[in-house]
Amino acid sequence: MTNTPLNVALIGCGRVAGHHCRSIATIDGVRLAAVCDLAEDKARAYGEEFSVPWFADYNAMLHEVADIDIVAVITPSGMHFEQATEIMQRYGKHIIMEKPTFMRPDQVRDAYAQAADQGLQLFPVFQNRYNKAVRRVKKALADGELGDIRIVSVRVRWCRPQRYYDMAAWRGTYSHDGGAIANQSIHHVDLLRYLCGDVARVNAQMRTLGADIEVEDTVVATFTYGDDAVGNLEVTTAARPDDFEASLSIVGSKGLAMIGGIAVNELQIFTPSPDECAAHSEDFIGIKGHGAVYGHGHSEMYSDIVRHFSGEAPYPVDRDDCLGTIKLLHAFYRSDEAGGWVDVDCDEQSPRMGRANEKISALYRYPATGEDA
Repeated sequence: MTNTPLNVALIGCGRVAGHHCRSIATIDGVRLAAVCDLAEDKARAYGEEFSVPWFADYNAMLHEVADIDIVAVITPSGMHFEQATEIMQRYGKHIIMEKPTFMRPDQVRDAYAQAADQGLQLFPVFQNRYNKAVRRVKKALADGELGDIRIVSVRVRWCRPQRYYDMAAWRGTYSHDGGAIANQSIHHVDLLRYLCGDVARVNAQMRTLGADIEVEDTVVATFTYGDDAVGNLEVTTAARPDDFEASLSIVGSKGLAMIGGIAVNELQIFTPSPDECAAHSEDFIGIKGHGAVYGHGHSEMYSDIVRHFSGEAPYPVDRDDCLGTIKLLHAFYRSDEAGGWVDVDCDEQSPRMGRANEKISALYRYPATGEDA
C-alpha cells in the first residue's frame, strides 16, 4: 500500500459523502475507487461527478471493484456497527467510520476486536480536531500557556426544524440517530476530552422542545474533571430560525481561550496572545462545494491515513480514544435516565442509545447483507 494510492470506496451518498469525495481529491496517496447508496440517483450523481463506478449494493461493489483497500461507512449511525463488521468479516477491508463512530461502547469494543483479529484498521472521523483554532488551543494547554484548567463550557445553538427529521425514518430515533448531543454535538463532546482530558462525572437533563421526535433536541449539563476543573454544556437544535454558534471556552489559571463560529472554527478570544486569533481562524462558510460545518478536517484525516499506511505515523485516534468519547456520550444519556450524577468511567450503557429497531434497520440494509453474496 505504500507505493500505490490507497483506494477508498464510499457507502452512503448523503451530503457529507460529497465532502469525503472532494477531500480525497486533494490528497496525494489516496484515490476514490467507487461509491454506493441504496438510492441509485444519489450513487449515480457522485459516480458521474467523480468519474468512478457507482452501485446500489455494496456487496456488488466489493465483488466487482477488486482493488478497494478501505471502505468509508457514511450510512445512518445505527447501521454503522452491522455494516462495518460485515465488510471486515466478508471482504477484509479497512474501515473509515463517520461520526458518531458507533452507537454504543460495546460496539466499539467488538468492532475493534474484530479488526484486530483480521489485521484490519478502523479510522474514526473526528474532523474538528484538525481545526486551526482547536490545534492552537491544544498546543496552549500542552505548553501551559493557559495554566490549570478551571472551567470548560460548550454551547451549541443550531436549528433543526421538523422537516429535517421528516426527511428520513432514521432521524430523531434512539436506535439509529440519537438527539442533539449524539448527532449534531458529538464532535463537541469529543473536544471536551481531546482538549481537557477525561471527564469524571456528568449531571444532565434532556428535553424535546422544538420537534415531534422521540430523542432530545435540548441538553443542559454540568460535569467535572475530577476534584478540580468543572464544566457546563448547553446544546440545542431547537434554536430558531437558523444555526447560530458552536463554541467551546476554557478558563485557565493564566488566561482564557474561546473557540466559536459556526463549527468551532474561529479562535475568538485567546488572552495569551490576542494577535493570533485571526491566523488561527477559518471561514468554513466560504468553502466551495463543502458544507459549512465540515471544514477542512476530512482532508487532514485522509492525509493521516496515508501516513499511517506509509509507516510515517500511526493514525491519531486509537481504540481507547474512540471508546472514551462514546462512553462520555452515553454518560449524558445515563445521567438523564438516572436523574442525577453518574460516573463516566464505568461499563454501564444507556438502554436508549443504539437500542435495536429491526423495522428501521431493514430500510437501510443492503440487499445481500446477512446472506451469501
